[in-house]
Amino acid sequence: MMIHPEFSPELISIGPLAIRWYALSYIVSFVLFIWLGRRRIDRGGQVFTKEMLDNFLTWGVLGVILGGRLGYVLFYKFSYYMENPADILKVWEGGMSFHGGFLGVLAAMWLFGRKYKTGFWRVADFVAPLVPLGLASGRIGNFINGELWGRVTDINAFWAMGFPQAAYEDAAAAAHNPQWAAWLAQYGMLPRHPSQLYQFALEGICLFVIVWLFSSKPRPVGQVSMVFLAGYGVFRFIAEFARQPDDYLGLLTLGLSMGQWLSLPMIILGIIGFIYFGKRNEKAV
Repeated sequence: MMIHPEFSPELISIGPLAIRWYALSYIVSFVLFIWLGRRRIDRGGQVFTKEMLDNFLTWGVLGVILGGRLGYVLFYKFSYYMENPADILKVWEGGMSFHGGFLGVLAAMWLFGRKYKTGFWRVADFVAPLVPLGLASGRIGNFINGELWGRVTDINAFWAMGFPQAAYEDAAAAAHNPQWAAWLAQYGMLPRHPSQLYQFALEGICLFVIVWLFSSKPRPVGQVSMVFLAGYGVFRFIAEFARQPDDYLGLLTLGLSMGQWLSLPMIILGIIGFIYFGKRNEKAV
């Protein structure tokens, strides 16, 4: 069993000022967004100019942060934050929801499309291929922080990893399973899936390759967005089988996690939308 190295959450610390790995992962995401966006613009045939791309970054950042935080509050810890509303503002402590951030970015794209009179779907088709590598960066940030670890797995599995940060959860899990209790007594921690790395590979790298290649040729308006929507939903649904459900939610109806239930509409809408836009066959981009 591998052991998570317990990186310091701070990359650089100078007196009271510190740069955290989590913040760095967001910065890397935004840099990759601009770099990939400029490559798409240089390729030609895009509704965005480089000036529009730079302007959209501000809109997108606000959508990610506000939507991601509000989504986490509403979908995952609503009762806690209703009792502690001041903690909603403590974004530096973590707690962001992709699905909430996704809704925030949708709102940003709609407003941006109205302002520049490009239409929502053309904006979405341009933005979709720029997102997955940013998601990959975020999952690396999760791994470095030792958060969002996976479910307990076989002690002999080559992927098994112990997370010292999960000591409380390990003890709670071992209390109901004699085999896990024996592992905990012998190794001091339980073997878990490094699910952050699975999500990095699936939602980040694999999704990027699929959407980027699909968008490299002219497609009916809306289809690139639908490939991203369905692709993310499928990869997130799969990865959730290895990710530890939030302890304050656990598994929900049919043994699915909150992340899986939130991903199902993405898969369904993505497939339906892909077929719809293909039949509509609006001018390809």
